[in-house]
Amino acid sequence: MPLILSVLLDLLCVVVFALIGRASHQEALDAAGAARTAAPFLAGALMGWILILMRRFSGSLWLQGLTIWVMTLVWGMVIRTVLGDGVQLSFVLVAGAFLAVVMFGWRGIAALVLRRRSIH
Repeated sequence: MPLILSVLLDLLCVVVFALIGRASHQEALDAAGAARTAAPFLAGALMGWILILMRRFSGSLWLQGLTIWVMTLVWGMVIRTVLGDGVQLSFVLVAGAFLAVVMFGWRGIAALVLRRRSIH
């Protein structure tokens, strides 16, 4: 799978998370608000990808996914705290669960597609 596609899919997961979160709290879905909500988690995901690239990580999609998921969640919460935004336990749990489902979900679909291609 092309690296740039993997990065873009992870970033898309974060943007979807931010938009759903804003909508569920009846917050405006304008670009500025969505960017403020997504930015800490986008930064975390990008830090995860930088870590993977710096270490020339060649592990499985699943280990990559675990690295990106942890970095996104942890750094997203740290940055939110620094910015003075709320970080309640319930938010951490919901964010962690949602990001895990979507980040590991696209990797599961990709693994199935790649496996089918190698069979044919």
